[in-house]
Amino acid sequence: MSDNNTEMSFRIKVGERRFGRVNWLGLKTLAVREITRFWVVHTQTLLAPMVTAALFLLIFNIAIGPRRGDVMGVDFMSFIAPGIMMMTVIQNAFANTSSSLVISKVQGNIVDTLMPPLSGLEILLGYLAGAIARGVLVATGIGLGLMLLLGMVPAHPLVALGFVVLGAAFLGGVGIVAGVFADKFDQMAAITNFIVTPLAFLSGTFYSVEALPPVLYAISHVNPVFYLIDGVRYGMIGVSDSNPALGALFCLGATAAVLTLAWQMLRTGYRLKA
Repeated sequence: MSDNNTEMSFRIKVGERRFGRVNWLGLKTLAVREITRFWVVHTQTLLAPMVTAALFLLIFNIAIGPRRGDVMGVDFMSFIAPGIMMMTVIQNAFANTSSSLVISKVQGNIVDTLMPPLSGLEILLGYLAGAIARGVLVATGIGLGLMLLLGMVPAHPLVALGFVVLGAAFLGGVGIVAGVFADKFDQMAAITNFIVTPLAFLSGTFYSVEALPPVLYAISHVNPVFYLIDGVRYGMIGVSDSNPALGALFCLGATAAVLTLAWQMLRTGYRLKA
């Protein structure tokens, strides 16, 4: 009788997992692990990006700032500051998920993530939690610096925060896809150098896309990072190259597509299971 009860209890638990019951403890544990992973080396993962962003602003101010006229009705430094902030956010969100997966695969401890009773969606959300937390913290630090140094008070703070979270989720998803696909650090470096960095730099970070030739102008409008940077710019200084609402919809669609691909990879164990 006891054996029958045990077998029935096991079948019920399996059925609950099969029909979508969330493993909240496992999800929380993975999320905390991903956040703790970057927090314990915060000088490298949080402070260093903030210093890099400050150096970008300083160099552009020295080299171009005094001679550059207004852009879209605002001074040049105020125009590029939100772009630099968003560029830093997405680079760090991408690095957080991609490095975590690649390091686990190279060191052979990816099994510690795959063995627990976590679904593909729960693993996806756990990794994304780390990427979004790191992105928001970096954005907060840079935003406070802009307030202190440039006196820049966000024109639409909730819009800016929404695009920061959306950007961190999008590049965090891209980082998961890249981390699953890459088996070595040089493969990850190639993805970073030839895909992520061009997307960030060629997206209106340092210029208005209105100044681009027609072909490049058209290409920039199919780049989700352009809309992310433009949305944060609108949230910070109230001006933008495109409609922020349409940009948000475009980015939501791109993020949904990337996260669906990442979920499919994690669910099936693509390039993760031997």
